[in-house]
Amino acid sequence: MTVVSTGGTDGAVAGRTALVTGAGNGLGRQIAITLAEAGARVILTGRDRAKLDAVAEEIGAAARVQVCDTSSATAVEALRAAVSDEEVSILVNNAGVAGPVAALTDVDVDDWDAVFAVNVRGVYLMCKHFLPQMIEIGRGDIINMASVSGKRPLARRTPYTASKMAVLGLTSTLAHEVGPLGVNVNTLSPGPVEGPRMDRNFALEAERTGTSVQEARDEFVSRAALRRMVTEDEVAQAVIAMLHMPGLCGADIDLSAGMIAR
Repeated sequence: MTVVSTGGTDGAVAGRTALVTGAGNGLGRQIAITLAEAGARVILTGRDRAKLDAVAEEIGAAARVQVCDTSSATAVEALRAAVSDEEVSILVNNAGVAGPVAALTDVDVDDWDAVFAVNVRGVYLMCKHFLPQMIEIGRGDIINMASVSGKRPLARRTPYTASKMAVLGLTSTLAHEVGPLGVNVNTLSPGPVEGPRMDRNFALEAERTGTSVQEARDEFVSRAALRRMVTEDEVAQAVIAMLHMPGLCGADIDLSAGMIAR
């Protein structure tokens, strides 16, 4: 399938170059496809070339693939050099890992560090190396993917929740640093997203509690005001909406079907 651009001509997305990290599957894949549909040229980054190539094939000529481990300073520097011919004015820091599911006292130090390396250090490195060009041209949009889990308790997931709260803090401060220079920095905080990851979580919860998978799912979604989870497409469309809001800077957009509404 090749994406056919349906973007407008207002310049909020169409005609710009966007870089999406973690673009090989899940949210990153859908965000990249949706940006291309809106008329952007999209650079897909991640650690798995085969997955990135598959997404690029879906998108077509508007996509470019660059393999990169965003937790590595050397790799991000190399990425920046490799795409020096591109004017990247949209950066979506989507790459992330879920980390261990365990009580804090049982979390291994290396596992803790691995979560922060991708979820926080990776965001920092990408911003550090791609901001200078945005500042030079006087325009840019950075959307850092956080999570409602950075704003509410999530049992046995301390490394993940702490890392996402760190992203919120990084974003709000960076927005005040570079907002006056023409760069908007915001976070998008999805709630649980429909898909294989949540299906696995429900299966594990059902096994742990001795209930059915459907019962585990029903109990979970009952916490949301809309009594459901969000979809990958809803998250991707939120990215597009944020890019059409020039006054949005230093904001955190909650897209959780009301998971933290009460």
